[in-house]
Amino acid sequence: MFRALRKHSSARRLTLVTAASATVFLLTAGPASAHVEVESDKAQALAENVVISFDAESESDTAGITKIRVVLPEGIAPADVAYDEGPKGWKYTAADDGYTVQGPAVKAGVNAEYSVVVKQLPNAKELAFKTLQTYSDGHTDRWIELDESGENPAPVLKLKAAAPGAGTASPSPSASETAPSPTAEETTPSTSPAAQAEEKHDDGGLSASAWAGIGLAVVVVAGGAVYLVRRRGAASA
Repeated sequence: MFRALRKHSSARRLTLVTAASATVFLLTAGPASAHVEVESDKAQALAENVVISFDAESESDTAGITKIRVVLPEGIAPADVAYDEGPKGWKYTAADDGYTVQGPAVKAGVNAEYSVVVKQLPNAKELAFKTLQTYSDGHTDRWIELDESGENPAPVLKLKAAAPGAGTASPSPSASETAPSPTAEETTPSTSPAAQAEEKHDDGGLSASAWAGIGLAVVVVAGGAVYLVRRRGAASA
């Protein structure tokens, strides 16, 4: 009888332990049931022209994903990222700190998959791509936590060490660097018509004071000539 009681007690404890373990597992696994995954075939520091693929998992049975906003990790500039492919009708738009891909809602319950091409990955061990995932009903999932064990972890791409001899590529030119330099005509201050006329007058003609001096000299010379003529006439008489 005592043996039967001990067996029953052991079985009961085993059942309670199993139930408790299952509860802990469910509570732990629940928050990670939906998230954004990231992967790449060239996940290596300083690798160039790298295609990075994202899989934004849907957690709605009634609304489809319409937009994904990504904040790029340090070391990747928006100018060094180009759109590769994504859901039909979706478009890529660069931002100051990352990019957005959006378009018609994908089917409810279906993941939104897309990829981008990065000119060169930075020399780092991992890259976190903070992501905001918006649905057609206006709801937004914020996958932005850098702690992978958190409820809303950001997708993280693990990188292998850089290949021997790998170096940093030249950065993509910024808007200010690609703008054409102003020409000499554009940098020369414009001159008003009045100023141009004054310049022409100063360069090729005589000023008013010069003409006044010439006129005075003519009067003096003429007066002297008249004086000499009159004096000669008086002497001859």
